[in-house]
Amino acid sequence: MKAEVITLDASNAGSVELDDAVFALEPRTDILQRMVRYQLSKRQAGTHKAKARSEVSGPNKKIYKQKGTGQARHGNDKPPQFRGGGRTAGPVPRSHAHDLPKKVRALALKHALSVKAKSDALVVLDKAEVTEAKTAQLRGKFAGLGLSNALIIDGAVLQDNFALAARNIPNVDVLPVQGINVYDILRREKLVLTRAALEALEERFK
Repeated sequence: MKAEVITLDASNAGSVELDDAVFALEPRTDILQRMVRYQLSKRQAGTHKAKARSEVSGPNKKIYKQKGTGQARHGNDKPPQFRGGGRTAGPVPRSHAHDLPKKVRALALKHALSVKAKSDALVVLDKAEVTEAKTAQLRGKFAGLGLSNALIIDGAVLQDNFALAARNIPNVDVLPVQGINVYDILRREKLVLTRAALEALEERFK
């Protein structure tokens, strides 16, 4: 499939041929869902913690005598039935990450790219470069291109001026091609790929 290439000034810069095996797949929501769940689970902190009865501070003295009170036989007041006692089977620090086959992850990225191409939400940019790191100027260029909510993927190295100018624009993310991922593609309305990013993706999926 063919896609038009534009510049930041909204002028035409030719066209490129997109690989049908990457950008023309019939999107599968089940694969995309698995990948998004994998990403979100992997980045979950998992630092929640509750104290068990052995970790609660306080004396270990027997709270009342063993016999004659008519109450249950307790040692100290750290069991979970007492106020301020430990929690039974409470959360502990752990990783929420789970495995997902490498081929499924690669396929999910192809399907995410195909979703944007199929919905006309894919924009091919000639270069992601500006002469000055001016946020207001870059915001104006994005407005001219209709990019109010977008993920911009450049080559392996981002231009410093472009990255600095774009980082304070809301709902616009800029990533190098090695950082491209399914979750960020789907959470933004438009996907912008530079020529350098397309070349790197073609090399990646060879």
